Amino acid sequence: MAAGKRAEDVTQMNQGLITVNAIGAGRWGPNLVRSLRNLPLVRVHQVADPDGARLELIARRFPDVRTTTDVAATVTDDVADAVVIATPVRTHFDLARRALQAGKHVFVEKPLCPTVEECELLSELAEGRGLTLAVGHVFLFNAGIRKVREILDSGALGRVYHLHATRTNLGPIRDDVNALWDLASHDLSIFQYWLGAGPSEVTAHGESYLKTGIEDVVLASYRYPSGEMASVQASWLNPRKVREITIVGERKMIVWSDMDVIEPVRVYDKNVQTRSSAAYADSLGGFQMQIREGDVVIPHVSGSEPVAAECEHFIECIRDGRPPINGAALATDVVRALAATDESLRRRGAMALIGKGRGPSGGRVRAARVAAGA
Repeated sequence: MAAGKRAEDVTQMNQGLITVNAIGAGRWGPNLVRSLRNLPLVRVHQVADPDGARLELIARRFPDVRTTTDVAATVTDDVADAVVIATPVRTHFDLARRALQAGKHVFVEKPLCPTVEECELLSELAEGRGLTLAVGHVFLFNAGIRKVREILDSGALGRVYHLHATRTNLGPIRDDVNALWDLASHDLSIFQYWLGAGPSEVTAHGESYLKTGIEDVVLASYRYPSGEMASVQASWLNPRKVREITIVGERKMIVWSDMDVIEPVRVYDKNVQTRSSAAYADSLGGFQMQIREGDVVIPHVSGSEPVAAECEHFIECIRDGRPPINGAALATDVVRALAATDESLRRRGAMALIGKGRGPSGGRVRAARVAAGA
């Protein structure tokens, strides 16, 4: 798409309605439809799904939205300015490619595609046509996650040593991707949002207890270019629902819990200090290291529902012509890390290197974020 045509389209959208079609009426699609319908100057025109029973539920819940089993026609519908895709991962590339080729802005659920090559092709297609391509890494719009980034950017923790994410529950059990792609993809996007880069290497172990070839439990350890280490425990075969990340820094530590809706972020003013004077210690071990215990600070966290904020951001990026924070660059980096983790799983824990992308990282160097006041 020529730059002049793109500018003309953006001007028209700034002045009027943005019409959206949605593909997929399963577990997550209705949430996106609901959030988009609640936005001003946005109209959800049509929802497509091959399952008629799902469409009946959509019709009852959103009587003003048309429904159809004709997915192909909905993707390229002239009425739509944008297409939202919430379908199994294996279908993402073909649906998103057809939508972009038809001149539609695209929002596709995470992960973007099953392969890095497909992600890069979609990214190039969107960029070449001047279209917005956003990916459903919804935790980037979580108020607690954003508060943690604010604290990290302030330098309060000093150097970040390591991060540990636990993401477990009993179900939902999927048959299109393993627990790594379903669950750990969230944490990899969060880590990149916080650290400003994707990981450079990974070792991972996992087991398939319920379905052959689909890991229900995955334990992965990542190393980042600036030296940080991160580990992820992901499982849908666990008695407790846990969504928690611990960050250990040089000066302070943070625990974020998505299950704590009142106080999701806690900052622990504690660390281990090296003492240079024997006056600080009674023993050789104490002389070498001292544990400092301080207060626990619970910062105020407020914000809109993440999926609503995510949909609003997508529409704003279409109107303004600016790149989304959950764009193709970050999403491709996440898939690159997931693919390398799968390789390590297949090789029973052998270390796998994670290559670099063609374009800029999905994140930014923290110093640049601070300088820009992000």
